[in-house]
Amino acid sequence: MTNELRDAIVGMRENEALALAKEMLSNHAPEAVLAQAQEAMVVLGDRFEREEAFIPELMMGGAIMKAITNEVKPYITRGTGESDHSKGTIVIGTVAGDIHDIGKGIVTLLLDVEGYEVLDLGVDVPAEEFVEAIREHNPQVVGLSALLTDVFASMRATVEAITAAGLRDQVKIMVGGNPVDEPVCVYAGADGWGADVTAALKMAAAWTGGKVR
Repeated sequence: MTNELRDAIVGMRENEALALAKEMLSNHAPEAVLAQAQEAMVVLGDRFEREEAFIPELMMGGAIMKAITNEVKPYITRGTGESDHSKGTIVIGTVAGDIHDIGKGIVTLLLDVEGYEVLDLGVDVPAEEFVEAIREHNPQVVGLSALLTDVFASMRATVEAITAAGLRDQVKIMVGGNPVDEPVCVYAGADGWGADVTAALKMAAAWTGGKVR
């Protein structure tokens, strides 16, 4: 399998990218389409870090990513006989200062497919909005996403705001994004971090008493 889809997204060729995604869906597992789309967004994020790409490119890439995700979603369904009962509630968002919708969109999609109620707060989300969402929706898990290294302080500030609001003990917090690792998790005060979508799904299952199919 070639990287044509990834390259089309990186090149901002929206029509070509959508056509390739549809073609791939007829011959490959939907996860393969999502994997190439995610790789493309990581490339764009790296270019942004090196000041070789700018906000408009990131926004365009995010728009293409969302369109591809919408194409993929009908191909990823719950198993036959899967209960409609929710496995739990998860609040997720990209922290303040970061507009990346990259891996978060895929994680949100697959958590939904796995049977969770997922509230996606979007991007550039202030700490106070996470706090209000926890109060209103009573989730078991909160996911904080970031692709830019200079917003790790926002992750930490968000966890601190949740703690100050007296809500820290009632939620598990996961952090994720291409540059996130164990030291970042410790710095932010989170409960765990995910190197990829699979890790996020496994953490959610472990924390809610469920399982990953």
